Amino acid sequence: MERENCVYTSCYCEENVWTLCESVRRDRTAQLEDFFVVFISNEKRMVPLWKQKSGRGEHPVVWDYHVVLLQVRPPSCSLVYDLDSELSFPCSLQLYGAQALRSDRSLQPEYHRKLRVVPADSFLLNFASDRSHMKNSDGSWKMAPPRSSI
Repeated sequence: MERENCVYTSCYCEENVWTLCESVRRDRTAQLEDFFVVFISNEKRMVPLWKQKSGRGEHPVVWDYHVVLLQVRPPSCSLVYDLDSELSFPCSLQLYGAQALRSDRSLQPEYHRKLRVVPADSFLLNFASDRSHMKNSDGSWKMAPPRSSI
C-alpha cells in the first residue's frame, strides 16, 4: 500500500484504518490474518503522539485516542500503518515506537497509554462509531466526516 493511494480523512483514524483493512482484504496484497487494529488511549483520553502531521516540530499532538494498523511479520519486521504520521508509510514497529509513541517513563502518569488490539477481520465485521464527540453542541461537525460509506 502506498500512502498516496489510500483514502484519508483528517481526524477520522478509525475510518481510515477500516479503509486500509478493506483494501488489504479486497486487493489481497497480504494476508488479512497478519493485520491487527491497535487502539491507543488512556482513562484521561489524553494520548501524546509525536511525528504527527498535526504536530508542531518536536511537540506531541495529544489525541483523545488514536488508531493504527499493525502488520505482524517475522521478528523485528512488523509494520505500522498510520496515515496521520510524518514517518514513512508503512513504518517499522521499532521506529514507530521510538519516534511516535516514545516511552511512557518520561510521561506523567495521566498520559500513560493503554493499547487494545483487535484482529483486522473482526474490526471489518464489527466496526461501529457514533462519532458524537466529533460534533459541536449545535449538531454541526467539528471536522467534516469521511465521504465513504463504511
